[in-house]
Amino acid sequence: MSEPANRPVGRRTFVLGSAAAAGTAAAALAGPLAGAAAAAGFGWSDDGSNYVVDTGASLVFKVSKTNGDLTSLVYRGKEYQGYGGKNSHIESGLGTSTVTVKQSGSTILISVTHGTLRHYYAARSGENNVYLWTNKADASVSATRYIVRVRAGLFLNDQPDSYTYAPTAVEASDVFEKSDGQTRSKHYSKLRVCDYDYIGWSTGSVGLYMVRSNHEKASGGPFYRSLLRHQSADGGGLYEILYYGENQTEAQRFGLQGPYVIAFTDGGAPSSSLYHANLATSWADSLGISGYVAASGRGKVAGVGITGRDTAFPYTVGLANPAAQYWGSARSSDGYFSVAGVLPGTYTLTVFKGELAVHTSSVTVTAGATTTVNTLAIPSSNDPGNASAIWRIGDWNGSPSGFKNADLMTYAHPSDSRAAPWTGNVVIGSGSETSSFPCYLWKDVNSGIIVYFKLTAAQAAAAHTLRIGVTTAYANGRPQVVVNGNWTSAVPSPPSQPSTRSLTVGSYRGNNHTFTYSVPASAWLTDTSAYNTLKIYVASGSGSASFLSAGTSIDAIDLLT
Repeated sequence: MSEPANRPVGRRTFVLGSAAAAGTAAAALAGPLAGAAAAAGFGWSDDGSNYVVDTGASLVFKVSKTNGDLTSLVYRGKEYQGYGGKNSHIESGLGTSTVTVKQSGSTILISVTHGTLRHYYAARSGENNVYLWTNKADASVSATRYIVRVRAGLFLNDQPDSYTYAPTAVEASDVFEKSDGQTRSKHYSKLRVCDYDYIGWSTGSVGLYMVRSNHEKASGGPFYRSLLRHQSADGGGLYEILYYGENQTEAQRFGLQGPYVIAFTDGGAPSSSLYHANLATSWADSLGISGYVAASGRGKVAGVGITGRDTAFPYTVGLANPAAQYWGSARSSDGYFSVAGVLPGTYTLTVFKGELAVHTSSVTVTAGATTTVNTLAIPSSNDPGNASAIWRIGDWNGSPSGFKNADLMTYAHPSDSRAAPWTGNVVIGSGSETSSFPCYLWKDVNSGIIVYFKLTAAQAAAAHTLRIGVTTAYANGRPQVVVNGNWTSAVPSPPSQPSTRSLTVGSYRGNNHTFTYSVPASAWLTDTSAYNTLKIYVASGSGSASFLSAGTSIDAIDLLT
């Protein structure tokens, strides 16, 4: 995909508007105590409808006393908040809430209570940042995102992963086609959660960013994709997703998420001190934020190393239980890893090769302590890529990277004018087996793709195992195969996969599953100069039509010796 499985986890990435190519050297001005010389104006007031916070730097913001909406963001005297008459807020706005404010030295905290939900805004003296926390205690309140709504015309932007309203709807009411055939949707995030620390826009002289939290109470793991931003004729939006249900693989977690940060800069990137991995919030320890756990109440997991790795791929170590999730990169030289800031508890530790789980164990974390994990050995049998194969299409890495159209599908609809034809057969030995094979297969679009291959006399005389790995599926789509027109596999049972849209909304990340087919020797051609044929069909009675018919994404296909 555009963010393939061999990309380093935790890369600090953001997307600039088309007018922003300069100014990164000045990013330090966005850091803590930036603009301290102007901090004399720091404080808050009440204008009757809003609490007005002056950060003492270049930022003044307002929060509604009625519902906790962010009603104004004035930076350097210019208003940035608002499009379409809407405020910035949790979800689409909480409605009537209890809103209070207090100042503790150099920090101002605004607290919003709506039923069981608690939301917070904080400002620090001399900073052009708004810190936010959201504690969703249960499902009684819908609060799955925070959206910063930015006025139109302030940032030029039409990036491939940015939602731009277009004249023609091609799917539901959230995927659109432009006049040039390119598609846009708010779903097309392009980046996995582990690939970015912030997202936003810059004019070259002003930058506005959403710096994400550590997502410990979100769901979906390090490789999940969700809404990041959108741009329209009315204005733009920056998101922090607290929980997103589209193609979700895990149950919703509850609890405090944050801090995530609305950061203004002089055009450069936000200070790295704001990134979730580095943000020291000791100043927030005594603010009384519901669900807040200070650094002293957290622990760390450190792994000596990982053996049995395929060094051609990056490895990620994930920690997860029903209450929280974390992850970190394994060092390429020896597999050493460290995951800090972990809430106490027992976690499933998963080692991922690319995005494919190849090892699991259990680890217990204690507050104030480091849990040391001895060298983890990945059994050879846990990595399907270690099996000896007569031929193989793709890599066993948990993603469709390298397959046809794979690098486009995280930020475009399959009908996009930039997509190569979804049909076309593959010849083993051609040198283009993977790049010629479509990353996705649909019942109505390209079911029946043919793979041509030759076997030696010894190979044709034996039975073999065929494997097809998938990363997700829509409407229970799963592969059924026919060999040489004379042997047909049974229709396999569908594995557990998310029930929502996936392949058309920029996500291949579901539950990796391997289908195996025992093909008897009688199915092969005995003429070693002739090509055997493998036809791969998509079987399912669900789905609708075209790209919303039953489908699946491909990880790898091979025929074992």
